[in-house]
Amino acid sequence: MRGVCGDFSTMPLKDLVVHLGNRRSTGTLNVERGDVRKQLQLRDGHVITASSNQPREYFGQFLINQGHLTEDQLERAFTTQAETHILLGKILIMTGTVSEATVRTVLSHKFREMLLDAFTWEEGGFDFRATDVAPELEGLDVSVDLLDVHREGEFRETAWQAIRAVFPSGRVRLEVDERKLTDRKAGSMDERIVQLAKEGLSIDGIALALHATDFFLYQRLYALYRQDALRVSDEAPLPAPEPGSHTVVVVEDDDDDDLSSGGVIGSESSSDEVLQAAQLFLDAGNLRDGEALVRRAHEIAPTEHTAKLLRDAEGRLLTELRKALMEPSRVPALMVTPAHLKTLPLTSPERYLLSRIDGRRDVAAIVHVSPLQELEALKFFQGFVDTGLVKLTPRPLS
Repeated sequence: MRGVCGDFSTMPLKDLVVHLGNRRSTGTLNVERGDVRKQLQLRDGHVITASSNQPREYFGQFLINQGHLTEDQLERAFTTQAETHILLGKILIMTGTVSEATVRTVLSHKFREMLLDAFTWEEGGFDFRATDVAPELEGLDVSVDLLDVHREGEFRETAWQAIRAVFPSGRVRLEVDERKLTDRKAGSMDERIVQLAKEGLSIDGIALALHATDFFLYQRLYALYRQDALRVSDEAPLPAPEPGSHTVVVVEDDDDDDLSSGGVIGSESSSDEVLQAAQLFLDAGNLRDGEALVRRAHEIAPTEHTAKLLRDAEGRLLTELRKALMEPSRVPALMVTPAHLKTLPLTSPERYLLSRIDGRRDVAAIVHVSPLQELEALKFFQGFVDTGLVKLTPRPLS
């Protein structure tokens, strides 16, 4: 088999994985769903390296989640990496921050989780291109058997059914009965979950705070639920995050020059109408609303054309936001009290980013180590500045 491609509606990823594992295939496997893209290099039916465009699947995020690294340590490692161009794992080993055994274990965990996360996808597609020999890779020799991943996937399929019956949405908040907690250990994952739940964070908020992948967190939540130590709160779920929706965009009425008589573009319009409006905003230099409208058009009717326009708009907006928020270095400061902040209808990503503001780290440092896409995080920061929640101050020259 030299290659195979298809979509998950006709061939689920778990079936492809067991097929490639049984054939002890060597080559490159690409999987994607919407904007999410993952690439895995295979050698004799084993994953030997894996990459993703999702920040929460970066190696550093797994190290933070498992308690091997702090956000500050990760940021220092990133600084060294930018200067030396050495792989992150090697830097952490060389500096004594993380042991080689830990790096190997966490890399193996990353490879597994990247694949297992995509096992739940019902939409999207895959492309496998076989090669005779796997490429030589720099770094540690770590591999994960595809057949082991498939067996774990079968177990998780049943586990997810039970979990979703209890926790239907990541936006719900949780209540804790500390009398039912057994064997509490300071600093343990369960203890960290309990403390975050008591602070009123939703499940999505806890995932961001812990830099956790979905199954790793939900299996612990379910274990606490089985102890009667945790349950879903009766409080209303937090709002869903909608990056780019910072502005109500209106269209001009044909019979009235007053823009306020319009409605939100994209709510009722066709993809072509939304694209026309998007182009007007982009041509006028309003990249934030232009990008939001291109995204909406792509959601209505995705094509190669809308996908390219969206990538272009995202790239232009990212450049603009980097200049506005990170060049030169800017340190954010909260302009409201923590008590007032708790009363605001913020999403989980917004609360996460605001909780990282300490008067010391600049925007770039906060965004760099967060489990959010850079563009998504910068959109939120720009929204904070626009609404007066946050003030940016240039970092003094040392």
